[in-house]
Amino acid sequence: MEVNNKDFEEIIEGKTRLIVPKKSITENVPPKEPAFFNPKARVNRDFSMIAYGAFVKDFKGPKILLEGLSSIGARGLRAANELQIQKVVINDLNPSALELGKLSSKLNNLQNVEFSENEICRFFSQYSKKGNRGSIVDIDPFGSPAQFFDCGLRATMHGGILSCTATDLQVLNGLFQSACMRKYGGTPIRVEYGNEIAIRLILGCLRSVAARLELEIIPLYVESHMHYYRTYAKVHNRPDQQENLGYINHCSECGHRETSLEKIFNCNLCNSKNQIAGKLWIGKIFDKEFVEKMIHQSSQLTVDKNCEKTLKKCLLESELPVAYFTLDEIASKMKSSPPKLEDFIEKLQNNGFIASPTSLSPTGFRTSANINEIISVFPS
Repeated sequence: MEVNNKDFEEIIEGKTRLIVPKKSITENVPPKEPAFFNPKARVNRDFSMIAYGAFVKDFKGPKILLEGLSSIGARGLRAANELQIQKVVINDLNPSALELGKLSSKLNNLQNVEFSENEICRFFSQYSKKGNRGSIVDIDPFGSPAQFFDCGLRATMHGGILSCTATDLQVLNGLFQSACMRKYGGTPIRVEYGNEIAIRLILGCLRSVAARLELEIIPLYVESHMHYYRTYAKVHNRPDQQENLGYINHCSECGHRETSLEKIFNCNLCNSKNQIAGKLWIGKIFDKEFVEKMIHQSSQLTVDKNCEKTLKKCLLESELPVAYFTLDEIASKMKSSPPKLEDFIEKLQNNGFIASPTSLSPTGFRTSANINEIISVFPS
């Protein structure tokens, strides 16, 4: 592929110079040809740099990143250039995208990057034997990542990280429930905290695949931003002994929600019929210690200034219950205007409840209070 100034442009993301198709910068929807690059996903890649940087700092094994669906390799190139990673292998089926990646690699004088042109599962299968696996395995597809969980897990070494992006939001948010059951093995419901349910469906599916391979996953960090969800999970080469798959039972009458290992058909507060989401992950989605490391790491990297604010919310909510509430949801029930989030969280805390904002919604909060207790302190 011949690169000329008319069709391509050099940009800087983080501290890394990238050659990208000019139309990906100028058009609202970045074209897939000659190579796909989404400039709006910069924050997504920023969080990856923070997470991967926090991980490799304390990881004792070989620091190898396998990027399965890389396109021009923006994420992998940034990791190779900005983090202490020994080797990055950038894989894609589009030779034009890989050529741009190679040009960017030369532009940054990178010696720790290799390129591969292969189907993703064939690529990962080359790294599936013990001693040859990646410590960071990255899956960033168009649509669902579920079909790649098996090969991705096999390519992740003990103690490594598997990170996955999902962009099939309509499926995960409940518009096509049968498709979600088919892809992820669980059913969503359409509620205010639908993005949390979606993330838990992704993790639930990943956990089920891991269990079949006698592997354990431990979620470290998740994000919901624009038109994607992304999960980061540590992989251990041992069977999972925890009961972390179950259901979210949501009462559409009073708004009560709770998790359970088995379905709860009627609300425990008002006895109305529940909507039930699952099976899905009902354990923690943020690892407090890892998020603390990410906060420290973010100050050492060139990333969006809002990353640290988001991470501080993650830290606050990391130990709090499943299924956040929103101010609009409560205000609608009360037929009143929503208060300021900070003021209401403080009011909950003053009434003896644990409460924090959530990173998953600008008006959302997590709390130890149930819906009736929330309403009792909500300003009328």
